[in-house]
Amino acid sequence: MGRRARASRSVQPVGVMSNWEDYPVEVREAFKKATRMYYPSVLYDELCGSLGKEIFPRNYYRFMGNKILQTQLFQLLEIPHPRTRLFYGRNRLERIKDVFPHPFVAKTPVGSSKGKGVFLIESDQGLQDYLDRHRPAYIQEYLPIDRDLRVVVIGARVVHAYWRIRRPGEFRDNVARGATISFENIPAEGLQFAADVARKCSFDEVGMDICRVAGRYFILEANMVYGLEGFRQAGLDLYAVLGKMLDDGLI
Repeated sequence: MGRRARASRSVQPVGVMSNWEDYPVEVREAFKKATRMYYPSVLYDELCGSLGKEIFPRNYYRFMGNKILQTQLFQLLEIPHPRTRLFYGRNRLERIKDVFPHPFVAKTPVGSSKGKGVFLIESDQGLQDYLDRHRPAYIQEYLPIDRDLRVVVIGARVVHAYWRIRRPGEFRDNVARGATISFENIPAEGLQFAADVARKCSFDEVGMDICRVAGRYFILEANMVYGLEGFRQAGLDLYAVLGKMLDDGLI
């Protein structure tokens, strides 16, 4: 339904319309008969699931931009993830300080991207400023890294990977925050870790941010809508990749 598969020769996106009755009759009939739906959008994802249709990509819209659900999933599946806790209710500042020594990371738990809504907390005042604007508080340990590895997995296959190396004076690895992209020395074990995480989480399309600390890989975050600068610098077209995978029956 969405236009993400627009480069495919075998799939013709019909677009996402706010009102069901705005679709032509033939589209509505095809929708009813279909057993498999591609990119049904936030609007129709739950509807397709409730009708028992197979959806690609799975676990896409419900986890999109939701750090709370992602963390709960990683913890449930015992996937290595920075120590993270949610804090509700009263006396949050004192309770957070009892668990997390400075410095630590605080995040806007839902809806943030491109490094926005990510804060390095180094003082009680910084924490209070964050708490004044966020309920619940999403608090995560700070890992001593200078880069992370973005790995894009589609249909259980790694299709692209690159380092995001943070700029001096910045604690975030986002390209939107000045990080540089590098394709050198991409570790095979990191790619395998990302593929394993995608499989365990049933993520059919995802851009995962992973890092290695003390010889161990961690998943930082799963991105369903991810930047394309890494593709551009590598001379790749994400939509062409998706289209070919669809046409070849790989997804």
